[in-house]
Amino acid sequence: MNSARQKKKRLSVYLEPHLWKGLRTQAARRSMSDSLLAEAAIAAWLDPEGAGGDPKASLEAAVQRLDRRQARIERDLSISVETLALFIRLWFASMPGLPEGVAAAARAQGAERYDRFVEMLGRRLASDKRFRADLERETRGQAETMPTEG
Repeated sequence: MNSARQKKKRLSVYLEPHLWKGLRTQAARRSMSDSLLAEAAIAAWLDPEGAGGDPKASLEAAVQRLDRRQARIERDLSISVETLALFIRLWFASMPGLPEGVAAAARAQGAERYDRFVEMLGRRLASDKRFRADLERETRGQAETMPTEG
């Protein structure tokens, strides 16, 4: 007896922990079972055009996903830039003015610090290291060489 629809076959696989976590996260995000998501991923891997579907439709869907992702990135970047701008405005507004006697020295020190900042930013961008780690290392080095007030 051969039915029109064959029973699904069971497959057991071992996944690296990060793959398992990713599978669980994506399945929960899409409100589907782990098994169904894994089946869809395998089907997409075996037939990227969608199991005999329209390649144009698959391409259009991929482009739409990329468009949505790009829109989210642009939105997040805009939020980050606005957050930084607001922080800088508030920081400048809260800084008290300096007496004339120390203003020239403070400007010179500020120029030096700015030059170090630009140099550090250039190194970070050139080396692709995490900016925070570089900043912490630079800050620790400066803290050790700065004289204490007293």
